[in-house]
Amino acid sequence: MHRFRAWLLCILACGWSSSSIAQQFDVLLFTKTDGWHHESINAAVSAIEHLGKKHHFNVVWTENASLVFNDKALAQFEVVVFLLTTGDVLNDEQQAAFERYIRSGRGFVGVHSAADTEYEWEWYTRMVGHMFVRHPPVQTATVKVEDPDFPGMDRFAPRFLFTDEWYEFDAARSQNLRYLLSLDESTYEPTAARRKESSRFHPLSWYQEYDGGRAFYTALGHLPATYSDESFLHHLYGGIYWAATGRGFKSR
Repeated sequence: MHRFRAWLLCILACGWSSSSIAQQFDVLLFTKTDGWHHESINAAVSAIEHLGKKHHFNVVWTENASLVFNDKALAQFEVVVFLLTTGDVLNDEQQAAFERYIRSGRGFVGVHSAADTEYEWEWYTRMVGHMFVRHPPVQTATVKVEDPDFPGMDRFAPRFLFTDEWYEFDAARSQNLRYLLSLDESTYEPTAARRKESSRFHPLSWYQEYDGGRAFYTALGHLPATYSDESFLHHLYGGIYWAATGRGFKSR
């Protein structure tokens, strides 16, 4: 991580020209935690760095909010990934800078516990779309594709087995969410509280146009081994690609 911090400080001091490096776009990975710290963070960062090499985009990783959550630093990136963040990770000034960033037409990607982050920041919770409530033990279940017409969805079967920590969410906090993946609750053992709820739709991944920018979220990604799953990584890249560029995908 230290080499990326040093590199970011260098480009901010010396000026940045993405065209000189000729990458598609620039991605900031933000992994600060104020609560649970996922053991999968290092595997997740390494996997996205590999995606950057494979798909020709720049990746910068930091946990230091004060270094990057300001107008000058954020302007260097097309998309910011909240990668397994938890809790209260930004102060008021940093939150305001990130709101301006999204309103400028940039992108957000949330992975897994990004939905367990910043509960008191209403703007953020609307951008994420649903917030984490609870989860049962890690287990295998059947995931359903709700919409194949989105980048990164083309390698999933219409229904497929997956093993993860299945987040249970609150009600939608935005009316603009478009769902990509859901969970078949008949195929695993949810929490007792979830079994009592009347609604049986269980979203796992979605996206929306939000406040001038773009937001994508996937609940997958709890386990370190997930970041060696090529179908999941393609799904994650699809979200990063869409959040960075706004370009869509048609399955037919």
